[in-house]
Amino acid sequence: MIIFRYLAREVMFTMLAVSSVLLLITMSGRFVKYLAQAAAGQLDADVLLSIMVFRLPGFLELVLPLGLFIGILLAYGRLYMESEMTVLSACGFSQARLTRFTLIPALVVAAFVALLSLAITPMGVDKAELILNEQKKRSEFDGLNPGRFMPLSRAGAVSYTESLSEDRKEMQQVFMAGQASSQGDVGVVKAKQGRQVDNQEYGQRYLVLNDGYRYEGKPGHQSYSVTKFAEQGQYLHVDDPGAVIPRKTDRKSTTELWQSEAISDNATLHWRFSLPVLVLIVSLLAVPLSKTNPRQGRYFKMIPAILLYIIYLVSLNAARGAAEDGKVSVWLGIWGIHGIFLAISILLMLWPDWIRKISYKPDAQEAPNAAA
Repeated sequence: MIIFRYLAREVMFTMLAVSSVLLLITMSGRFVKYLAQAAAGQLDADVLLSIMVFRLPGFLELVLPLGLFIGILLAYGRLYMESEMTVLSACGFSQARLTRFTLIPALVVAAFVALLSLAITPMGVDKAELILNEQKKRSEFDGLNPGRFMPLSRAGAVSYTESLSEDRKEMQQVFMAGQASSQGDVGVVKAKQGRQVDNQEYGQRYLVLNDGYRYEGKPGHQSYSVTKFAEQGQYLHVDDPGAVIPRKTDRKSTTELWQSEAISDNATLHWRFSLPVLVLIVSLLAVPLSKTNPRQGRYFKMIPAILLYIIYLVSLNAARGAAEDGKVSVWLGIWGIHGIFLAISILLMLWPDWIRKISYKPDAQEAPNAAA
């Protein structure tokens, strides 16, 4: 029991450290993407934290298997380098027993990954997609920041407002510029005030400008027109708020996938069940791969081991895509990949014993005959 607690503590502490770093890297990359969209006015800055929180379970379910895999490699690799594993082996601690001890914390991690993939992640993805869809339904002027030039959806069009009301409906000192026609004419509008008006009857939104000028012409030419207006309305394209957006399979709950007969839903369901299995198989792979000769160095097998994990995960993801497209069954695709790498893990564990038996040569010297 003391040995088990020692090994489990080494593996879990190392896994938590590695997983924290991997999670930070993964979330940072996604956060930079959302931050760029917020800077471009496509997302409201207030929703960034909510989106990242809802996305967190999806990141965890993919980071934890890799964190456990690297954690076992690093923890056991250190024990081999410091000859602690040699001492345990001399005391009768076999590799089979080491594998059983490793599977116990792996089962805990697998249960947590199963909870994430089957229940928590689908809810988080659904909440995040709802927020993103609501952001898509905003008009392009909802993302304006006072005192800054902001690009509009039209190619090359920009807008500027000096101040903006708290409800983002009233604007002061509005400036807009963009292409006015296909012949290359450019239109510039400057107004003292602007406001967004919703037509509840037709579900449309307009930008109404007051007390301004419109300049239209071709750059470099003296021929241009100037129009003064007291009020001018411009239609703002907004997605239908009542439109039904198709739900992706990742947003559906496990119960919905279980009751569905669609091929893509069935593939997604098996993918969720396969993630806990991934945790157990990579744990079996890591035990023999962590065995290191002190003369070779602690990280001698790290690169081949990580390459093997990448091949495993990429193959599994490709099998899921093929299963969703109906090109292969989930049993031959997703579970077939699991079977192949389970066989590889068993082969790696038994290979040293097979080599030892093959290379073993019994003493050919026969016992001397007893004297007559």
